[in-house]
Amino acid sequence: MEYTTLGKTGLKVSVAGLGCGGNSRLGLGTGRSEEEAIAIVRNAVDLGVNILDTAANYKTEELVGKAIKPLDRESLIIATKSSFQKDGAFFTADQVIASLENSLRELDTDYIDVFQLHAVPPKGYDHALNVLAPALEREKEKGKIRHIGLTETSPRDHGHEMLQRAVHDPVWEVMMLGFNMMHQKARQKVFPPAIENNVGTLLMFVVRNIFSQEGYLANTMRELAEAGLVSADLAKSDNPLDFLIHEGGATSLTDAAYRFVRHQPGVSVVLFGTGSQDHLRTNIESIVSPPLPEADVAKLHELFGHLEGVGLDLPDRSQKKA
Repeated sequence: MEYTTLGKTGLKVSVAGLGCGGNSRLGLGTGRSEEEAIAIVRNAVDLGVNILDTAANYKTEELVGKAIKPLDRESLIIATKSSFQKDGAFFTADQVIASLENSLRELDTDYIDVFQLHAVPPKGYDHALNVLAPALEREKEKGKIRHIGLTETSPRDHGHEMLQRAVHDPVWEVMMLGFNMMHQKARQKVFPPAIENNVGTLLMFVVRNIFSQEGYLANTMRELAEAGLVSADLAKSDNPLDFLIHEGGATSLTDAAYRFVRHQPGVSVVLFGTGSQDHLRTNIESIVSPPLPEADVAKLHELFGHLEGVGLDLPDRSQKKA
């Protein structure tokens, strides 16, 4: 495992972070047992992962708490989130603090290393900054939170509008955002100011369905070609990104996806989700592998650098994947 500093938090974190939501929810979303899900968490830690990302909405906080109970709490970085709104109404400060208290109970811990506001839309940023952040800072002073962050609404904020504002406000020490081979706008809009302001970044939507479900990428490419957004030649292939898989390059599309984002300047942690012990190992191996060849990266920039919002599927609870 490789480790890095999570921006101005000073926390030493593994470059691979275990995401406890998404489609899999540690395997719970694919029919795995609680015991199997706990084993995923503990095996990830055995493999060097020290940052675990969950949320109130994921319904995995209690499971994560059980998984880490016999482990060295001081060696782990636990990140969780409070919902930001419900039925169109923004959470009050009291509701966010109540969510924090519930997370502490569910995780069975005295403090949260990184507490984040979950899915803040552009229209809600002023509320996050002016109403909720001061309340979180008071909880930080009490020792219940070590560091404060927020996450974007990637499927509904393709241009990173919210984070382009937030990255300049010192209260936010960590930000979670969507970034993948076909949704690269953060390269221009988020990562440069994040580096300048020493903000830690957690990546989501790195793989999701587009690079993991058979046929999904080819169908997407045909739709993009019909819209005039990519070359028609890419729509003719069932494997439009097969140029990435070669000796000295990626071993699979998923491998390419993880390696592409991992070595982008400004990236701190690549989050991955899984309910499979085999995928746990292969995902980590990809994230700690060397960068893709420069020519392959340049081609990805050329082909897809202009796209926005591709591959940002919300979790599909109907899918039962390993």
